[in-house]
Amino acid sequence: MIRGRFAPSPTGGLHLGNARTALAAWLSTRSREGIFILRNEDLDRQRCKPGVSELNLSELQWLGLDWDEGPDVSGPWGPYHQSKRHAYYAEVLAQLREWVYPCYLSRKEVQAIASAPHGPIEGYGLKERELNQILSFCKQQEGKTPSLRFRGPQQKISFHDALQGPQAFEVGDFILRRADGEWAYQLAVVADDLAMQITEVVRGDDLLPSTAAQIVIYQALGQPPPQFLHLPLLLDSEGNRLSKRKGDLTLHALRHSGIASHRVLGFLAYSLGLLPELLEVSLYEVLKTYRIEQLNTSPYCLQNSDLEWLGVGCYNT
Repeated sequence: MIRGRFAPSPTGGLHLGNARTALAAWLSTRSREGIFILRNEDLDRQRCKPGVSELNLSELQWLGLDWDEGPDVSGPWGPYHQSKRHAYYAEVLAQLREWVYPCYLSRKEVQAIASAPHGPIEGYGLKERELNQILSFCKQQEGKTPSLRFRGPQQKISFHDALQGPQAFEVGDFILRRADGEWAYQLAVVADDLAMQITEVVRGDDLLPSTAAQIVIYQALGQPPPQFLHLPLLLDSEGNRLSKRKGDLTLHALRHSGIASHRVLGFLAYSLGLLPELLEVSLYEVLKTYRIEQLNTSPYCLQNSDLEWLGVGCYNT
């Protein structure tokens, strides 16, 4: 049984790029009669905003997306809020103790000696590991609380992406738990996907490098990773990532400006490569003809003509 998911962070309203990823994930699962899960990734307490989780659920439902398990419908593998899963993360961390060590280096210290710009995902390699060993005693005496890092392999990790093909990335040593006690994304996402029996992960290709670190965690736990499919991003007209700060491009703003959900769906499907032209469509019209082979393998740059078709008007980047 296919089990897919969409896992937004409630740091702001979902914009067109987030909605595009949600649509692709939903289509991939539903086209094979799978189970779709919605998970609220609300670990970052400083950035998460009250009420945004509920707002995002409402906007996804406005588009027509549904899910079988999630914060509002429960399910056998809940809770579906990361903020309520700390005990489970601690259990997974304990299973990884053979690969975990305390790190006393600050982010500034790591950045000062970081390896090559295309090196490990957190810029933390052998040099940083050795410096941590040298400084650890002094840092302990100063009363510094360490973060917990996973001792990663020194060779590249290779994997096959369902859309992007063969991939390989250096991993290095990456954080599992921060010095302030907060859980890192890499640990939480693997722990949750395992617990919820996720078999495929569809997300933006900005997370391709993180996939290598997550695969290393799966290997350490003796578990097979899910199938990964990384979508090229939806970009603005200058080739930059969309931001949740661009409030006029959130689903909430589009909905409350009177734009029809079928029109938004038409743009999202077109930008993914699932329609030959911009036109209003229902979710199930897109589902009926969906094929993974149709998906674009290059980023889609949002043009003013797209926004004019949507009814938003010009977008000044």
